[in-house]
Amino acid sequence: MKRIFSILTGVLLAPLAAIQAAEKPALSAKPNIVFIMADDHAAHAISAYGSRINQTPNLDRLAHEGLRLENCFCVNSICTPSRACILTGKYSHKNGVPVFNHIDSTQPNVAKYLQASGYYTAMIGKWHLGSAPTGFDRWMILPGQGVYHNPAFFDSQGKHVFQGYVTDVITDLTIDTLKQRPKDKPFFIMCHHKAPHRNWVPDAKHAEMYVERDIPEPPTLRDDYATRTDAAREATMTIGKHLTRTDLKMDPPPGLSGDALLKWKYQRFIKDYLRCIASIDDNMGRLLKYLDDSGLSRNTVVIYTSDQGFFLGDHGWFDKRFIYEESIRMPFLVRWPGVIKPGSVEKAMALNVDFAPTFLDMACIAVPGDMQGRSIAPLLRGDLPADWRKSWYYRYYHDPGHHNTRAHYGVRTETHKLVHFWKKNQWECYDLVHDPQELRNIYEDPAQASLIAELKKELYRLKKELQDNDEFAEKQPPDDVDGPPGAISKKRIPADAS
Repeated sequence: MKRIFSILTGVLLAPLAAIQAAEKPALSAKPNIVFIMADDHAAHAISAYGSRINQTPNLDRLAHEGLRLENCFCVNSICTPSRACILTGKYSHKNGVPVFNHIDSTQPNVAKYLQASGYYTAMIGKWHLGSAPTGFDRWMILPGQGVYHNPAFFDSQGKHVFQGYVTDVITDLTIDTLKQRPKDKPFFIMCHHKAPHRNWVPDAKHAEMYVERDIPEPPTLRDDYATRTDAAREATMTIGKHLTRTDLKMDPPPGLSGDALLKWKYQRFIKDYLRCIASIDDNMGRLLKYLDDSGLSRNTVVIYTSDQGFFLGDHGWFDKRFIYEESIRMPFLVRWPGVIKPGSVEKAMALNVDFAPTFLDMACIAVPGDMQGRSIAPLLRGDLPADWRKSWYYRYYHDPGHHNTRAHYGVRTETHKLVHFWKKNQWECYDLVHDPQELRNIYEDPAQASLIAELKKELYRLKKELQDNDEFAEKQPPDDVDGPPGAISKKRIPADAS
């Protein structure tokens, strides 16, 4: 009911009040949630995060109109485990997905909780968890990695092939889902892009981007791993040696060798990678426009993230997996009208296991006690809890796996990182304040003995608190995430995208 002012005051303020009322979102107790996740999109390839190599105006819009998490991390930096962590709010040793194995679809997940609370739920795009999705009213997913052009998708009815570029198709399907959804329910939609996953195939619109200029090289492209353990030297994911012709799309020019060849390979890789991101950014603009034009923006939380970070030539690598910063750091941009102050930046440490509790908290649903993450909704509202984490636990299992990346676990604090490659019984420690590029391993420095003892104490405290009892330390489930080829079943999605 409007408050009655004096006639004069009413005359003067009525136009302003009308404008403010029109702009203010009509918030409900259960906001809509659109969760957009790319695959392998490094935070340092987003201009809102200070990218030196590209511009992402539509992604930046989320930062301008909402909030940027400065320190969001992945607790197991690989596609399938990260997706399981996001869905369940639990670490890999608890959700049963430490490597590329299929998820047990009978276990609880955030979509099931939201669905039970009255949300319409949908999953569109890259799933990569083997088993058919559960907890979703609609799902339309890529088989395994899927393909960039003319992709096949599966739903509960079987296989469908769409003409076009996969990023465009996933956005089309997401917008179609928004149009066809029941209008009497709040919605939770997961829009998961394939791009910019290897082998980085751009669409025609962006194929000629960057042709006229070179992309700046990362300062650690020629890292010699001088103070690191064997793990860095054994990893087979270097720009110089391990990119394939499929990755590069052509043979190197005759006569190139040494540093000149490295420079050429880096430019071939990074330009295609950034072209794929340009398509994501364009499609983010399309999706945001639809939300605006349909009036849904007023009560819809929009989140953009990636399933983990990615090395963009950093330390000479592509891919992820390691606990090093470029691999574990995830982008997280969120717009929540009426709740988040536009242009906010939050530096507190958030984790991908926090996402599920956050979605539930946003929807005013009690967070189950067995979820190991913690809602970051208070951070989004500008209210940092006094007991917020100052450290967190990481564990990677896939050894030797792809790229021969050695299994390890570690702790990251606000100032340091301690890593244990347990199968090799080798340690690394980095001072993130004075050595943010992690070039100098200080583990063997006698002057750091007291610090390292404290970090080990914290590492083992977190390991115990999270009930990590080395369940998958020596033996992991088989790499069967794509499932067997053939007819779709309730349990598995075929791997064949052709």
